[in-house]
Amino acid sequence: MNELALNLDTYPAYIYDLPGLADHVKSIRTALGTTELFYAAKANPDAEILRTLAPHVDGIEVSSGGELAHVRGTLPGKRLAFGGPGKTPEEKRLALTVDRIHVESPHELKSLAALGPADILLRANLPLDTPNAALAMSGPFGMDEDALNECVRLLAGNTHLTLRGIHAHLASGLDARTMLDLAHQIADWALPWLKTHGVHDPELNVGGGMAVDYTSPEALFDWHTYGTGLASIPARLRIEPGRAISAYHGWYVTDVLDVKTTRGETYVILRGGTHHLRTPVTKGHNQPFKALTATGPESPATLVGQLCTPKDVFARNVPVPPLAPGDIIAFTMAGAYAWNISHHDFLMHPKPTFHYLR
Repeated sequence: MNELALNLDTYPAYIYDLPGLADHVKSIRTALGTTELFYAAKANPDAEILRTLAPHVDGIEVSSGGELAHVRGTLPGKRLAFGGPGKTPEEKRLALTVDRIHVESPHELKSLAALGPADILLRANLPLDTPNAALAMSGPFGMDEDALNECVRLLAGNTHLTLRGIHAHLASGLDARTMLDLAHQIADWALPWLKTHGVHDPELNVGGGMAVDYTSPEALFDWHTYGTGLASIPARLRIEPGRAISAYHGWYVTDVLDVKTTRGETYVILRGGTHHLRTPVTKGHNQPFKALTATGPESPATLVGQLCTPKDVFARNVPVPPLAPGDIIAFTMAGAYAWNISHHDFLMHPKPTFHYLR
Protein backbone atom coordinates (compact mmCIF):
# COMPACT_ATOMS: atom_id res chain seq x y z
CA MET A 1 0.00 0.00 0.00
CA ASN A 2 2.78 2.44 0.93
CA GLU A 3 4.37 2.42 -2.52
CA LEU A 4 1.07 3.14 -4.24
CA ALA A 5 0.15 5.80 -1.69
CA LEU A 6 3.42 7.65 -2.23
CA ASN A 7 3.17 7.60 -6.01
CA LEU A 8 -0.36 8.79 -6.63
CA ASP A 9 -0.87 11.58 -9.15
CA THR A 10 -3.50 13.31 -7.02
CA TYR A 11 -4.64 13.42 -3.43
CA PRO A 12 -6.88 12.63 -1.62
CA ALA A 13 -7.39 9.03 -2.66
CA TYR A 14 -8.96 5.86 -1.36
CA ILE A 15 -6.96 2.65 -1.63
CA TYR A 16 -8.65 -0.73 -1.12
CA ASP A 17 -6.68 -3.92 -0.51
CA LEU A 18 -8.75 -6.54 -2.33
CA PRO A 19 -6.51 -9.60 -1.65
CA GLY A 20 -6.41 -8.71 2.06
CA LEU A 21 -10.17 -8.32 2.08
CA ALA A 22 -10.62 -11.71 0.40
CA ASP A 23 -8.36 -13.43 2.94
CA HIS A 24 -10.23 -11.77 5.81
CA VAL A 25 -13.71 -12.77 4.65
CA LYS A 26 -12.53 -16.32 3.87
CA SER A 27 -11.34 -16.69 7.46
CA ILE A 28 -14.71 -15.42 8.70
CA ARG A 29 -16.57 -17.83 6.43
CA THR A 30 -14.54 -20.75 7.80
CA ALA A 31 -15.11 -19.73 11.42
CA LEU A 32 -18.88 -19.49 11.00
CA GLY A 33 -19.43 -23.10 9.94
CA THR A 34 -23.04 -23.55 8.80
CA THR A 35 -24.18 -20.04 9.79
CA GLU A 36 -25.04 -18.05 6.67
CA LEU A 37 -22.98 -14.93 6.02
CA PHE A 38 -24.61 -11.95 4.28
CA TYR A 39 -22.56 -8.78 3.77
CA ALA A 40 -24.31 -5.52 4.72
CA ALA A 41 -23.83 -3.38 1.62
CA LYS A 42 -24.42 -0.19 3.61
CA ALA A 43 -20.92 -0.55 5.09
CA ASN A 44 -19.26 -0.09 1.69
CA PRO A 45 -21.08 -0.77 -1.59
CA ASP A 46 -18.03 -0.17 -3.81
CA ALA A 47 -18.42 -2.48 -6.81
CA GLU A 48 -14.90 -3.93 -6.48
CA ILE A 49 -15.50 -4.61 -2.79
CA LEU A 50 -18.74 -6.42 -3.64
CA ARG A 51 -17.11 -8.48 -6.39
CA THR A 52 -14.25 -9.46 -4.06
CA LEU A 53 -16.64 -10.59 -1.33
CA ALA A 54 -19.14 -12.36 -3.58
CA PRO A 55 -17.46 -15.80 -3.78
CA HIS A 56 -17.15 -15.97 0.02
CA VAL A 57 -20.54 -14.77 1.27
CA ASP A 58 -23.96 -16.37 0.99
CA GLY A 59 -25.64 -13.14 -0.01
CA ILE A 60 -25.89 -9.38 0.39
CA GLU A 61 -28.16 -7.38 2.69
CA VAL A 62 -29.54 -4.16 1.20
CA SER A 63 -31.56 -1.40 2.83
CA SER A 64 -32.92 0.66 -0.05
CA GLY A 65 -34.09 0.37 -3.62
CA GLY A 66 -30.91 2.12 -4.72
CA GLU A 67 -28.71 -0.42 -2.94
CA LEU A 68 -30.79 -3.25 -4.37
CA ALA A 69 -30.40 -2.00 -7.95
CA HIS A 70 -26.67 -1.35 -7.48
CA VAL A 71 -25.92 -4.75 -5.94
CA ARG A 72 -28.08 -6.63 -8.45
CA GLY A 73 -26.35 -4.83 -11.32
CA THR A 74 -22.92 -5.62 -9.84
CA LEU A 75 -23.64 -9.19 -8.73
CA PRO A 76 -26.43 -10.60 -10.92
CA GLY A 77 -28.05 -13.64 -9.37
CA LYS A 78 -26.59 -13.14 -5.87
CA ARG A 79 -29.05 -13.81 -3.05
CA LEU A 80 -30.36 -10.62 -1.44
CA ALA A 81 -32.13 -9.69 1.77
CA PHE A 82 -34.00 -6.37 2.00
CA GLY A 83 -34.28 -4.65 5.38
CA GLY A 84 -34.81 -1.25 6.94
CA PRO A 85 -37.74 0.88 8.09
CA GLY A 86 -39.87 3.14 5.90
CA LYS A 87 -39.81 1.16 2.67
CA THR A 88 -41.54 3.11 -0.09
CA PRO A 89 -44.24 1.55 -2.29
CA GLU A 90 -41.67 1.24 -5.10
CA GLU A 91 -39.18 -0.44 -2.78
CA LYS A 92 -41.79 -2.91 -1.55
CA ARG A 93 -42.44 -3.99 -5.12
CA LEU A 94 -38.70 -4.40 -5.68
CA ALA A 95 -38.41 -6.34 -2.43
CA LEU A 96 -40.67 -9.07 -3.80
CA THR A 97 -37.76 -10.18 -5.99
CA VAL A 98 -35.27 -10.85 -3.16
CA ASP A 99 -34.53 -13.92 -1.05
CA ARG A 100 -35.92 -12.50 2.22
CA ILE A 101 -37.76 -9.32 3.24
CA HIS A 102 -37.31 -8.05 6.79
CA VAL A 103 -40.73 -6.69 7.72
CA GLU A 104 -40.60 -3.70 10.08
CA SER A 105 -44.29 -3.03 10.89
CA PRO A 106 -47.86 -4.31 10.50
CA HIS A 107 -48.47 -1.56 7.93
CA GLU A 108 -45.52 -2.77 5.87
CA LEU A 109 -46.84 -6.32 6.08
CA LYS A 110 -50.29 -5.27 4.85
CA SER A 111 -48.72 -3.47 1.89
CA LEU A 112 -46.62 -6.49 0.94
CA ALA A 113 -49.61 -8.82 1.23
CA ALA A 114 -51.40 -6.81 -1.43
CA LEU A 115 -48.47 -7.02 -3.86
CA GLY A 116 -47.64 -10.68 -4.24
CA PRO A 117 -45.74 -13.71 -2.92
CA ALA A 118 -42.72 -13.20 -0.68
CA ASP A 119 -40.70 -14.96 2.01
CA ILE A 120 -40.44 -12.79 5.09
CA LEU A 121 -38.73 -12.44 8.45
CA LEU A 122 -40.45 -10.30 11.07
CA ARG A 123 -38.02 -7.86 12.64
CA ALA A 124 -38.27 -7.99 16.43
CA ASN A 125 -37.43 -5.13 18.78
CA LEU A 126 -36.85 -7.11 21.97
CA PRO A 127 -36.27 -5.68 25.47
CA LEU A 128 -32.93 -7.44 25.96
CA ASP A 129 -29.90 -5.98 27.73
CA THR A 130 -27.04 -4.93 25.42
CA PRO A 131 -24.19 -3.94 27.76
CA ASN A 132 -21.45 -1.71 26.35
CA ALA A 133 -23.20 -1.37 22.99
CA ALA A 134 -21.89 1.42 20.77
CA LEU A 135 -25.35 1.76 19.27
CA ALA A 136 -28.67 0.26 20.38
CA MET A 137 -30.99 -0.45 17.45
CA SER A 138 -34.20 0.44 19.23
CA GLY A 139 -36.84 3.07 18.47
CA PRO A 140 -38.12 2.76 14.89
CA PHE A 141 -36.36 -0.54 14.22
CA GLY A 142 -38.46 -3.68 14.42
CA MET A 143 -41.60 -4.46 16.40
CA ASP A 144 -42.54 -5.18 19.98
CA GLU A 145 -44.54 -8.26 20.97
CA ASP A 146 -47.92 -6.62 20.37
CA ALA A 147 -47.02 -5.62 16.81
CA LEU A 148 -45.49 -9.02 16.10
CA ASN A 149 -48.70 -10.71 17.24
CA GLU A 150 -50.70 -8.37 15.02
CA CYS A 151 -48.54 -9.49 12.10
CA VAL A 152 -49.30 -13.11 12.85
CA ARG A 153 -53.01 -12.34 12.76
CA LEU A 154 -52.58 -10.58 9.42
CA LEU A 155 -50.70 -13.59 8.05
CA ALA A 156 -53.42 -16.05 9.01
CA GLY A 157 -54.91 -17.40 5.80
CA ASN A 158 -52.70 -15.20 3.62
CA THR A 159 -51.45 -17.17 0.64
CA HIS A 160 -48.99 -14.56 -0.60
CA LEU A 161 -46.60 -14.20 2.34
CA THR A 162 -44.64 -17.01 4.00
CA LEU A 163 -43.26 -16.41 7.48
CA ARG A 164 -39.80 -17.96 7.63
CA GLY A 165 -38.50 -16.60 10.91
CA ILE A 166 -37.31 -13.65 12.98
CA HIS A 167 -34.78 -10.89 12.33
CA ALA A 168 -33.33 -9.26 15.46
CA HIS A 169 -30.38 -6.91 15.10
CA LEU A 170 -30.46 -5.21 18.50
CA ALA A 171 -27.08 -3.50 18.96
CA SER A 172 -23.72 -2.68 17.41
CA GLY A 173 -20.17 -2.59 18.76
CA LEU A 174 -20.31 -5.77 20.84
CA ASP A 175 -17.54 -8.30 21.44
CA ALA A 176 -17.97 -11.95 20.48
CA ARG A 177 -19.04 -13.30 23.86
CA THR A 178 -21.57 -10.52 24.43
CA MET A 179 -22.96 -10.98 20.92
CA LEU A 180 -23.15 -14.72 21.44
CA ASP A 181 -25.06 -14.32 24.69
CA LEU A 182 -27.43 -11.93 22.95
CA ALA A 183 -27.97 -14.36 20.06
CA HIS A 184 -28.92 -17.11 22.51
CA GLN A 185 -31.32 -14.78 24.32
CA ILE A 186 -32.94 -13.92 20.99
CA ALA A 187 -33.22 -17.61 20.13
CA ASP A 188 -34.70 -18.45 23.54
CA TRP A 189 -37.55 -16.06 22.79
CA ALA A 190 -37.89 -16.44 19.03
CA LEU A 191 -37.85 -20.20 18.53
CA PRO A 192 -40.74 -21.03 20.90
CA TRP A 193 -42.67 -18.04 19.55
CA LEU A 194 -42.22 -19.22 15.96
CA LYS A 195 -43.18 -22.81 16.84
CA THR A 196 -46.35 -21.56 18.52
CA HIS A 197 -47.28 -19.81 15.29
CA GLY A 198 -46.66 -22.77 13.02
CA VAL A 199 -43.10 -22.18 11.83
CA HIS A 200 -41.41 -25.57 12.24
CA ASP A 201 -38.23 -24.97 10.19
CA PRO A 202 -37.27 -21.62 11.74
CA GLU A 203 -34.82 -19.08 10.46
CA LEU A 204 -33.09 -16.63 12.76
CA ASN A 205 -31.16 -13.58 11.56
CA VAL A 206 -29.25 -11.90 14.40
CA GLY A 207 -27.83 -9.12 12.22
CA GLY A 208 -24.39 -7.55 12.46
CA GLY A 209 -22.82 -5.16 14.94
CA MET A 210 -19.52 -6.95 15.59
CA ALA A 211 -17.12 -4.66 17.46
CA VAL A 212 -14.48 -2.77 15.47
CA ASP A 213 -11.97 -0.99 17.72
CA TYR A 214 -10.53 2.11 16.04
CA THR A 215 -8.14 2.60 18.97
CA SER A 216 -6.64 -0.87 18.43
CA PRO A 217 -6.74 -1.75 14.72
CA GLU A 218 -5.03 -5.06 15.39
CA ALA A 219 -7.80 -6.23 17.76
CA LEU A 220 -10.18 -8.24 15.58
CA PHE A 221 -13.57 -9.67 16.48
CA ASP A 222 -13.29 -13.29 17.70
CA TRP A 223 -15.10 -14.99 14.84
CA HIS A 224 -14.11 -18.50 15.96
CA THR A 225 -15.73 -18.11 19.39
CA TYR A 226 -18.80 -16.57 17.83
CA GLY A 227 -19.20 -19.18 15.12
CA THR A 228 -18.66 -22.07 17.50
CA GLY A 229 -21.21 -20.71 19.97
CA LEU A 230 -23.85 -20.11 17.32
CA ALA A 231 -23.69 -23.74 16.23
CA SER A 232 -25.71 -24.88 19.25
CA ILE A 233 -28.77 -22.80 18.29
CA PRO A 234 -31.31 -25.17 16.65
CA ALA A 235 -32.29 -22.98 13.71
CA ARG A 236 -31.11 -21.88 10.31
CA LEU A 237 -28.90 -18.95 11.30
CA ARG A 238 -27.82 -15.89 9.35
CA ILE A 239 -25.69 -12.88 10.27
CA GLU A 240 -25.18 -9.58 8.40
CA PRO A 241 -21.84 -7.95 9.28
CA GLY A 242 -20.56 -4.98 7.31
CA ARG A 243 -18.00 -2.83 9.12
CA ALA A 244 -16.23 -5.84 10.67
CA ILE A 245 -15.62 -7.23 7.18
CA SER A 246 -14.48 -4.25 5.13
CA ALA A 247 -13.19 -1.61 7.58
CA TYR A 248 -9.66 -2.98 7.82
CA HIS A 249 -8.89 -3.00 4.10
CA GLY A 250 -9.31 0.63 3.09
CA TRP A 251 -7.09 3.71 3.43
CA TYR A 252 -7.80 7.39 2.87
CA VAL A 253 -4.55 8.96 1.73
CA THR A 254 -3.94 12.68 1.55
CA ASP A 255 -1.24 15.35 1.80
CA VAL A 256 -0.45 18.18 4.16
CA LEU A 257 -1.36 21.67 2.93
CA ASP A 258 -0.38 23.72 5.97
CA VAL A 259 0.82 23.47 9.57
CA LYS A 260 0.10 26.23 12.04
CA THR A 261 -0.05 26.95 15.74
CA THR A 262 -2.98 28.89 17.21
CA ARG A 263 -3.06 29.77 20.92
CA GLY A 264 -0.56 27.07 21.72
CA GLU A 265 -2.24 24.29 19.72
CA THR A 266 -0.78 22.87 16.51
CA TYR A 267 -3.06 22.13 13.57
CA VAL A 268 -2.15 20.10 10.50
CA ILE A 269 -4.43 21.07 7.61
CA LEU A 270 -4.88 18.24 5.13
CA ARG A 271 -6.25 18.21 1.63
CA GLY A 272 -9.82 16.88 1.68
CA GLY A 273 -11.64 16.40 4.95
CA THR A 274 -14.49 14.67 6.69
CA HIS A 275 -16.71 15.33 3.67
CA HIS A 276 -14.68 12.43 2.23
CA LEU A 277 -14.12 10.44 5.43
CA ARG A 278 -17.06 10.99 7.78
CA THR A 279 -16.22 8.11 10.12
CA PRO A 280 -14.33 9.96 12.89
CA VAL A 281 -17.04 12.61 13.22
CA THR A 282 -19.83 10.04 13.19
CA LYS A 283 -18.15 7.74 15.71
CA GLY A 284 -16.54 10.51 17.76
CA HIS A 285 -13.06 9.02 17.67
CA ASN A 286 -9.59 9.74 16.37
CA GLN A 287 -9.15 8.02 13.03
CA PRO A 288 -5.98 5.87 13.13
CA PHE A 289 -3.31 7.00 10.69
CA LYS A 290 0.29 6.68 9.57
CA ALA A 291 2.64 9.47 8.52
CA LEU A 292 4.30 8.03 5.42
CA THR A 293 6.92 10.68 4.65
CA ALA A 294 7.97 12.17 8.00
CA THR A 295 9.98 10.85 10.94
CA GLY A 296 11.38 12.34 14.09
CA PRO A 297 10.35 13.28 17.63
CA GLU A 298 6.59 13.31 18.01
CA SER A 299 4.52 16.11 19.50
CA PRO A 300 0.74 16.67 19.82
CA ALA A 301 -1.24 18.08 16.91
CA THR A 302 -4.79 18.02 15.59
CA LEU A 303 -5.36 16.75 12.04
CA VAL A 304 -8.09 18.65 10.22
CA GLY A 305 -9.44 19.08 6.69
CA GLN A 306 -10.37 22.01 4.47
CA LEU A 307 -13.99 22.47 5.53
CA CYS A 308 -15.32 25.70 7.03
CA THR A 309 -16.37 24.07 10.29
CA PRO A 310 -14.49 23.28 13.51
CA LYS A 311 -16.01 19.80 13.35
CA ASP A 312 -13.83 18.88 10.37
CA VAL A 313 -11.43 16.86 12.53
CA PHE A 314 -9.79 13.56 11.67
CA ALA A 315 -7.86 13.16 14.92
CA ARG A 316 -7.48 15.52 17.89
CA ASN A 317 -4.36 16.11 19.97
CA VAL A 318 -2.49 13.05 18.67
CA PRO A 319 1.30 12.50 18.51
CA VAL A 320 2.78 13.22 15.09
CA PRO A 321 6.34 13.56 13.75
CA PRO A 322 7.42 16.96 12.38
CA LEU A 323 5.07 17.54 9.43
CA ALA A 324 5.34 20.05 6.60
CA PRO A 325 3.35 20.83 3.45
CA GLY A 326 3.68 17.96 1.00
CA ASP A 327 3.97 15.20 3.59
CA ILE A 328 1.65 12.23 3.08
CA ILE A 329 -0.80 10.88 5.67
CA ALA A 330 -2.65 7.58 5.30
CA PHE A 331 -5.74 7.07 7.46
CA THR A 332 -6.26 3.40 8.12
CA MET A 333 -9.51 1.47 8.79
CA ALA A 334 -11.27 3.50 6.10
CA GLY A 335 -12.95 0.59 4.32
CA ALA A 336 -16.40 0.96 5.90
CA TYR A 337 -18.84 3.80 6.56
CA ALA A 338 -16.33 6.24 5.13
CA TRP A 339 -16.77 7.67 1.62
CA ASN A 340 -20.30 6.31 1.20
CA ILE A 341 -21.70 8.11 4.28
CA SER A 342 -19.89 11.42 3.73
CA HIS A 343 -21.37 14.74 2.61
CA HIS A 344 -19.42 14.80 -0.64
CA ASP A 345 -20.65 18.06 -2.11
CA PHE A 346 -20.19 20.38 0.87
CA LEU A 347 -17.97 23.27 -0.39
CA MET A 348 -17.64 21.44 -3.73
CA HIS A 349 -14.04 20.34 -3.24
CA PRO A 350 -12.68 17.77 -5.74
CA LYS A 351 -13.67 14.21 -4.98
CA PRO A 352 -11.03 11.59 -4.14
CA THR A 353 -9.79 9.06 -6.64
CA PHE A 354 -10.09 5.32 -6.03
CA HIS A 355 -7.37 2.71 -6.39
CA TYR A 356 -7.23 -1.04 -5.79
CA LEU A 357 -4.50 -3.44 -4.72
CA ARG A 358 -5.10 -6.66 -6.63
